[in-house]
Amino acid sequence: MEETFQALYKTYHQDLYQFLFYMVKDKSQAEDLLQEVYIRVLNSYHTFEGRSSEKTWLLSIARHVAIDWFRKQQTIRQRVLGTFDWDTQDVRDQQLLPDELAVQHENVREIYAALDQCTIDQRAVIILRFIQGYSIQETANALRFSESKVKTTQHRGLKVLRKHMELLREELVDDEARLERRTDKGVVKSTAGS
Repeated sequence: MEETFQALYKTYHQDLYQFLFYMVKDKSQAEDLLQEVYIRVLNSYHTFEGRSSEKTWLLSIARHVAIDWFRKQQTIRQRVLGTFDWDTQDVRDQQLLPDELAVQHENVREIYAALDQCTIDQRAVIILRFIQGYSIQETANALRFSESKVKTTQHRGLKVLRKHMELLREELVDDEARLERRTDKGVVKSTAGS
């Protein structure tokens, strides 16, 4: 079993890590979830029947681990929201998150942020199709969806991404206009005071 596990690790580790990283957007959390995937693989490899490829089977496990994590986070979030007094507490953090700093290219940053607006299924399909370059059939196999469900989910996910990115761009234009007005006012004041 150890040789089999090492072969699986060597062949699919990077794909699994990338999938989980894009799902949860946190390096250490992706690493933790990846450990959970490996635990499940070790516990259930004897039940793997070979009806799908190993890659498909592993991605299916990774997807279920991510879904379990999201469900747990939702439960925690609901408990916190129920006990926190939002009217009297200010919880805004002005600092950029490390993963936001790591993403350099503007379009990638926009897509990265927009992924949060997608459902878990949409996010999984978009990550597999466009970030990891899977075909529709490979994506369907990995997620245990029909090909038509992959196409529909992809279409809806891309629609959500497009809409959110348009909103982000509108906010950026508004922010730039506000900054320009402030700068213009500052120039007028400094000129008038001379």
